[in-house]
Amino acid sequence: MERAALIGSSLCYLFALGHTLFSLFKGRFRPGRFNVAAVAAGASLQGWYLTLLGSQLHACPIRTLPQVLVFLGWSIALFYLAIGTSYRLSLMGAFTAPVVLLLQVAAVFIPAGEIDPVRGVDPWIETHASLSLVAYGALGLSCIAGLMYLVQERQLKSRRPSAIFHDLPPVITLAVTVRRLLLAGFVVLTIGFAAGFLARTPIPNVKICFSALIWLLYAGLLADSLSGRLGNRRTAQGAMLVFLLALLLLPVIQRLSTLG
Repeated sequence: MERAALIGSSLCYLFALGHTLFSLFKGRFRPGRFNVAAVAAGASLQGWYLTLLGSQLHACPIRTLPQVLVFLGWSIALFYLAIGTSYRLSLMGAFTAPVVLLLQVAAVFIPAGEIDPVRGVDPWIETHASLSLVAYGALGLSCIAGLMYLVQERQLKSRRPSAIFHDLPPVITLAVTVRRLLLAGFVVLTIGFAAGFLARTPIPNVKICFSALIWLLYAGLLADSLSGRLGNRRTAQGAMLVFLLALLLLPVIQRLSTLG
């Protein structure tokens, strides 16, 4: 049942991506509710999958890398659904769907093995892990918004902007969105990071160092951006680069959490 929910959610994101690519190929893309409905259905199935696993484990279902990837994709989708209608009905859904779909495909094919129910759960560890992944959802969407900013900026500089230009939000709106998502993600990440220090269960020092590195990079990026030292373009690039680094370190951090 859990695997069926996982595959079903992947198909929803695939439908959203396929619909957009087909519409763009035909040259008649119009922001509509199909992509929003497809992403909402995918997120609902992801939530069902996580709920089923959580009931079996008696803990937050982030014990294996596939579970972590699904939780991350679910967080990104929820933040996408939570933002304004003008974004949901623009091409942001087309940018969000392939990112979540990639995480889903990886989760389907990465072997996880059997996981026994968890006993003696440390609530602070659970809070730390779950909030950190929720924060990654906001930071992941800031990466997507940053990519959209760079695409739209390139369209503005082009003498002959393509049809996609009219379906993307204005660059100023995207720049504000990148900063707001960075701020929201950083605040949640900070709360999750603090919860880790309240845990009764010892956390490996190497994991703390990796987590602190990600926190410091986002702190520096956000401080420089809000102070004006970084322009909109550099902020968008930074949001993308730091998230990609965080994504690369995620399997390492997850593995250290298992060993701890």
